[in-house]
This record gives sequence, C-alpha cells and structure tokens, in this order.
Amino acid sequence: MLHLKYIGGSDVERGTYWNLSTGERLTIEGRGILPGGKGATYYKANPLAILAAGPFLGLLYAAFLPFIGIAMLVKLVSARALGGAMETVTRGASFGWRPVEAYLTGKRGGKAGKENEGKDNKTS
Repeated sequence: MLHLKYIGGSDVERGTYWNLSTGERLTIEGRGILPGGKGATYYKANPLAILAAGPFLGLLYAAFLPFIGIAMLVKLVSARALGGAMETVTRGASFGWRPVEAYLTGKRGGKAGKENEGKDNKTS
C-alpha cells in the first residue's frame, strides 16, 4: 500500500518530504526522523509525480488566467467608482481634521503672529 502522509517524529525512509503548511522541503538521505511534533504533517512526493504534475498545473493556471484578469478589472473599476464616493463621505465627516499630519514647524497665529505681520508690512 502506498503511504504518502507522515507525522513529525516518524521514522522514514529515503526520499523528499514536504510540509505544506510551512512550505518546508526535506530531503532525507537513507533513514531518518522527520522534525516537528504531532502537529507537523509531511507528504512524501515522488519526483516523477511532481514532473508529471507540472504541465497540468500550467494548464490550470492558463485556464484561470482570464478569470483572474476579469476579477482584477472589476476590482479596479469598483475601487475607482466607490473610491470617489467614499472620499466625499469621509471628507464631509472629518471636518478638515487630519490626525496623521503633524505640523512640527509651528503655525503663525494669535496676537504674536498678527503683530509680526504688521511690522513686516510697514518696513517693506
């Protein structure tokens, strides 16, 4: 019987093992023990099966590529259409307050600022 699924800590034979949850690939030379605990699951993959799966995965990608393009186009159009409306709504609700901006250079204002402006105008 063909056994493809192994748990971390198992004693295994020579081969290539993949942990699909982490993307880790292990090559065991001779006999060895798979790292990880009971939660780590490894799958033994035959190199010929991987080579045979390549063209099918490429075909699957090529078949779904137009749908991916259509989905991206719909997202772009909806973001453009709804983005302007959302900007208008947020601008009306924020009352000009922008908490992400910091005015670290200071503001001219108040009595001192008005007095300095008057002096500058008289001297010029």
